[in-house]
Amino acid sequence: MKALVTGGAGYIGSHTCKMLARAGHTPIVFDNLSTGHADAVKWGPLCVGDLLDAGALDAAFETHQPDIVIHFAALAYVRVPMQHPASYYRVNVGGTQSLLDAMRRHDVSRIVLSSSCATYGIPAVLPITEDTPQQPVNPYGFTKLITERMAADYERAYGVRWIALRYFNAAGADPEGELGERHDPETHAIPLAIGAALGTAPAFKVMGTDYPTPDGSAVRDYVHVNDLADAHLRAMAHLLKGGDSGAFNLATGRGTSVLELLDAVHAATGKPVNAMHAPRRAGDPPALWAQADKAQRVLGWKPQYTDIGPMVETAEKWFIETDSPVAA
Repeated sequence: MKALVTGGAGYIGSHTCKMLARAGHTPIVFDNLSTGHADAVKWGPLCVGDLLDAGALDAAFETHQPDIVIHFAALAYVRVPMQHPASYYRVNVGGTQSLLDAMRRHDVSRIVLSSSCATYGIPAVLPITEDTPQQPVNPYGFTKLITERMAADYERAYGVRWIALRYFNAAGADPEGELGERHDPETHAIPLAIGAALGTAPAFKVMGTDYPTPDGSAVRDYVHVNDLADAHLRAMAHLLKGGDSGAFNLATGRGTSVLELLDAVHAATGKPVNAMHAPRRAGDPPALWAQADKAQRVLGWKPQYTDIGPMVETAEKWFIETDSPVAA
């Protein structure tokens, strides 16, 4: 099959493209390269274009005639939109609507959406399930919730079938060393901690050490990027076989604290992480972890990485082998 992969030059998108190609599919990357990397597009053609450019989308659909769309492209720095929400609504919501309309024009009726645990906000009860109320606390989470609702409305009105994959914390790198995590600036904990250990990034800030958790630091559910990529292939197969639309959590069901993460980085690098304690960030919940039973039951998805140690090791290997600095 041919899949149009928006944002396929980015972190999770590029890993998914590699896995698509390994499975015998053709990934067609559509990316404006504002945050993605052209050198990460290795397994199919690259169409440089913006989601808000209907002409560029039409050209990609007409030239490559994809069977399905996998949609990663979005602005994704969670805290930036608190001060600058306009661009997030324009790109994440407007861009998704532009893409869905292009799909309608070209008779493509299936899409896998990159969604987020940010749609849940701060849940009252753990673990998070797909039935947990979606109550976002920032514009990024709201944009992802709106795109889910938009897909459901487009299905009712126009027959577009969809799957929304709600990621928890993406982690790690391609075990074969071809791909890794490159953000500028970097905001994800694992690259920042590795950089702090290797001396290529400033001291790692532990935001809060007085949470009601076993060691006082915040707890999160980390999911390896290859497991996320695998879920996209399974979601694609589900839709192509005529499966129902729906939303799925992608999580390990295990929480890792920030201090446990730093211990894992120390073990992987052989160097202690240069870290400093800092106050809690406003709005950060003490713990977030989820069940992904629905994804296992319906899609047959089960994460292969469940411990933080091996996840960190794949990321550390990529940073060492590529000599890539962390853009902190």
